[in-house]
Amino acid sequence: MTNKESENFPTSCDDCGSVGESFFCNLHKTELADLSVNKTHQSYKKGQIIFHEGNQPFGLFCVSEGKIKIHKLGESGKDQIVRFAKEGDILGYRALLSSETYSASATAMEDTAICHITKNAFQKVLDASSSLMLKTITHLTQDLKGSEYKMMNMAQKPVRERIAESLLMLKGSFGVLEDGKTIDVILTRKEISDIAGATTETTIRTLSDFKKDGVIEFNGKKVAILDIPELTHIAKIFD
Repeated sequence: MTNKESENFPTSCDDCGSVGESFFCNLHKTELADLSVNKTHQSYKKGQIIFHEGNQPFGLFCVSEGKIKIHKLGESGKDQIVRFAKEGDILGYRALLSSETYSASATAMEDTAICHITKNAFQKVLDASSSLMLKTITHLTQDLKGSEYKMMNMAQKPVRERIAESLLMLKGSFGVLEDGKTIDVILTRKEISDIAGATTETTIRTLSDFKKDGVIEFNGKKVAILDIPELTHIAKIFD
């Protein structure tokens, strides 16, 4: 896969394999057709940048296949993973709606296929669909709430708790394999440290401690959570 336009994508959003899980899954066929006007289809290799922090958006991205990390540079120059996106998710809509530059960068975590929907096409459907407008507002609110929660945790929680919570967040974002415990994503120790706001060395040491305590195990390059209640307790997450 490359970041060039692919000839293997469906030409219409109505024909997309992920439409049932997509942000746009409740739209009518005519609205999906309007979204497809001037839509482009692109593929990215693992590690390729989809958009850069500070660049100007000209549309929004809808993930057809693959996994993506959204990240930005902190004041110290350390990369901070803000959130993730997977099949059916949209990217870049906040910058698009506010007519601002991207506040973060997006990078493919594996071979990824993405549709780029133009600003005019999205705006046309958004203006015509009250349900999509409400869904977009809800999405914005949830993103803001998530950002505020993450900032609070970064400021108040010890590193061990943040790393435990990061593993639970990964499980929530990507799900698990058929064994019911292995998180369905490959991450380096550095990427886990970038999620938790910790050093790579501390992350490696903490994950090793979790493994010794029987809370997690390593399944190849993936992490399996063996004891969710204990990891939740470590993370200090309470209902």
